[in-house]
Amino acid sequence: MRLDTGMELIKYFAPEQFAAGLESWGWIGLDGKAPVFASVFGDVLLRAADGLWWLDTLQGELTRPWQSTEEVEAALNTADGQEHYLLAGLARAAWERGLVPADGEVYDFTHPPVLGGELDPDNLGVIDFATGLNIAGQIHDQVRDLPPGTPITFA
Repeated sequence: MRLDTGMELIKYFAPEQFAAGLESWGWIGLDGKAPVFASVFGDVLLRAADGLWWLDTLQGELTRPWQSTEEVEAALNTADGQEHYLLAGLARAAWERGLVPADGEVYDFTHPPVLGGELDPDNLGVIDFATGLNIAGQIHDQVRDLPPGTPITFA
């Protein structure tokens, strides 16, 4: 899946990289699910006996929007699907500014949105995939039981 710039919106990683990155996400219910690929933002598509699951690292949510690979492909081959699941517009803006993840890297929010950061190319950097995914899991685990509206400071 490519943007017209040539930038890949999905990335494939070694099982060891997925294992290291997903280590901190056990609380979300990953048993019986195997990673397939990641978005350029580190979200992960997982395959299980009951369908295909999407680990949204921005929201800290695990959903099962698809039953088959064909459904995934159909969704991600639309502009709406690319925007919703792959943040294509934000990836394009970062790419156009010269911010391009190398092999083994994904985009990362300098100030995580769950802690009040903006969905803006000025708030993006790149990070090693496994490290970024693991840190995101730790952050979401720490804030998931806070009541809505709890003030969170980012230092």
